[in-house]
Amino acid sequence: MKKMLIALSLSGALLGGSVAWAEEAVTAASTPAENVAVANTADTSLTTNSELVAAPAPAEQTAAPAKEEPKLDTGDTSWILVSTALVLLMTIPGLALFYGGMVRKKNVLGTMAHSFVAAAIVSITWVVIGYTLAFGSGNAFIGNLDKIMLSGITTTALTGTIPEILFVIFQMTFAIITVAIITGSIAERMKFGAFVAFITIWSVVVYAPITHWVWGGGWLANDGALDFAGGTVVHINSGVAGLVAAYMLGKRMGLGRESMAPHNLTLTVVGASLVWVGWFGFNGGSALGANGSAGYALIATQVAAAAAAIAWLITEKLIRGKASVLGGASGAVAGLVVITPAAGFVTVGGALAMGLIGGVVCFWGITALKRALKADDSLDAFGLHGVGGIVGAILTAVFASEFIMGDKVPTDMMHQLWVQLEGVLATIAYSAVLTFIILKVIDLVIGIRVASDDERMGLDLSQHGERVE
Repeated sequence: MKKMLIALSLSGALLGGSVAWAEEAVTAASTPAENVAVANTADTSLTTNSELVAAPAPAEQTAAPAKEEPKLDTGDTSWILVSTALVLLMTIPGLALFYGGMVRKKNVLGTMAHSFVAAAIVSITWVVIGYTLAFGSGNAFIGNLDKIMLSGITTTALTGTIPEILFVIFQMTFAIITVAIITGSIAERMKFGAFVAFITIWSVVVYAPITHWVWGGGWLANDGALDFAGGTVVHINSGVAGLVAAYMLGKRMGLGRESMAPHNLTLTVVGASLVWVGWFGFNGGSALGANGSAGYALIATQVAAAAAAIAWLITEKLIRGKASVLGGASGAVAGLVVITPAAGFVTVGGALAMGLIGGVVCFWGITALKRALKADDSLDAFGLHGVGGIVGAILTAVFASEFIMGDKVPTDMMHQLWVQLEGVLATIAYSAVLTFIILKVIDLVIGIRVASDDERMGLDLSQHGERVE
């Protein structure tokens, strides 16, 4: 808990425009030359998304040179090139269509613009300062500015067996979709200018530090937290931020009195399908190589998504009398979220169990829990991503398998459960507090919610001067 309090104190420095960089790394594991070891199998080539620039190979007991230089692997590089495109596909057009189909017709362009603009803005913030804060050497809580504007990253620099510049853009796509997920909670009522200001700041002062904690050699990695592809970094982080934003914006006008039915579920199903396909790059690419770890991550991803979709449909049929198409799509997304932190650590059986549990729990998250929270989480960003991320992070400790991880598997499940819970609580606290502060400041300066007349008109016309006929 002490580390969580220290992490929260980072917010003041970040928002105040200055960061107190540590003169020395807290441990040797936090230096840029070392990896955050999170997965291992009998195949020593297996890697995960949490690895940084690879350390030289161990010295051999021969007359050979004491160290081997890291070497580029064209197969690994090709797979991460493809994975990068797949992860970007998840946001544009995947998430844009998924969210766009669920809002009312007068807001479809504004909603899709959120994902599109997130891709544009976060691409800039990431290369300017986000990457160095996330993956630069620094201390246990934040990276330094050594790689600002990607300084010093040459065409020959490597992260493991792939070019570091490729690692930069692969991680950029993760930052993009994290920001885009938040927009599901603020749909149909947020000022476009306020949205632009919010995601610009949030991607730097919230996303980058949490990424450093987990994947950049930070304190959660040093504590042994397992997060293969972003349960905490992406889903809990964005889901909690979305929930806070929903509270601060207030409920949509007419909610509970007027129809808020989706205007085009065809778009939503197409979007969900693209997200499902793109998730292969999200989870499979997080192995950072074309290897067995990537293969297991892919099969775990597919099985969990399928199991969650089935579990959701059965639950919906039992409770509501019908199994909806939107429910099936939402269930698949829930399963994808739940398996994300565990994709490279669990067997197919573990993925099946996690998918079944995730489908039921996330259905509860968008129904009973949503009513209890009394927040207008418009498109269920928290119910799917926040709840699913929490469930997945905790279940990772339960289903982590020696068959997959080898001698890196946690030996004490209860201790690992605490470490996972520590990561969940730290992410919730930091994301919630910083999101509140950022939105509060923006609200005081320019306001965050559109005027009543603009909301009635619809964001397409009031914010963008366009509409769908």
